[in-house]
Amino acid sequence: MTASITLRARLIASILFYVVSAVALADVAPDLAAAIAGPQRSAENSARDSSRHPGETLTFFGIEPTMTVVEISPGGGWFTEILAPYLRDKGKLIAAAYPGDIPGEDGAYYRKSRANFDAKLAASPAVYDRVVVTDFHTPDRLEIAPAGSADLVLTFRNVHNWMDAEKNEDKVFAAAFRALKPGGALGVEEHRTTRAVSREEIYQKGYMPEAMVIELAQKAGFVLEEKSDINANPKDSHDHPEGVWTLPPTLSLGDKDRAKYVAIGETDRMTLRFRKPAQ
Repeated sequence: MTASITLRARLIASILFYVVSAVALADVAPDLAAAIAGPQRSAENSARDSSRHPGETLTFFGIEPTMTVVEISPGGGWFTEILAPYLRDKGKLIAAAYPGDIPGEDGAYYRKSRANFDAKLAASPAVYDRVVVTDFHTPDRLEIAPAGSADLVLTFRNVHNWMDAEKNEDKVFAAAFRALKPGGALGVEEHRTTRAVSREEIYQKGYMPEAMVIELAQKAGFVLEEKSDINANPKDSHDHPEGVWTLPPTLSLGDKDRAKYVAIGETDRMTLRFRKPAQ
């Protein structure tokens, strides 16, 4: 009886998840939908839209084409491909990327990441020539944008990376707070777990409790405005051998149980919108 009830609950959750996603999709503004459908996006990135829900997520965060938007740690530019053309004519995109001058062996990853990101932007000036790139690296490269200049700060799947031994997460949330205008918003998407996890496990596995992210933002001065389950995935049990990287798109276990993890899909994720008080 218990197994039957559990199965029924999961089925209902899945149905509600897809219904909510379909309704949200209808609310995406035409200009944002056009940027998402644009030819500047790679086929590989576009193929993940059904998992990442870019239109619904950016709409929930309150984005407008006239805004100054900061994207913290854009990585390979998955969202940059959408944000750059969307904001190009009327707004501004500031990409706070890893610096290209971190020395030594430990800095190799950051140098490579920045070189790849800069090359991506340089290859398509008609799309990216107005993107302002700033340096972001904890603990001391945190001037992501001029103080009080941004309408919206965004970060996608990055908070766990700041939960290192140096405890830099407070500094990053504080930097986002400084960059925003009074009344501006912070949008956070992060891998979510309902389990109790240690700080070390967060950093190593990538999953975080939602309450912890909320607490970090509130500590910096933000007010939680709204939560969304746009990026929820009820199939994700949050306890995979290689953490979030076990699931698509990384599939870090290779062919081992590949069909199982592909069937689960991308991680269960929280989607949170915070507000910097106007006063």
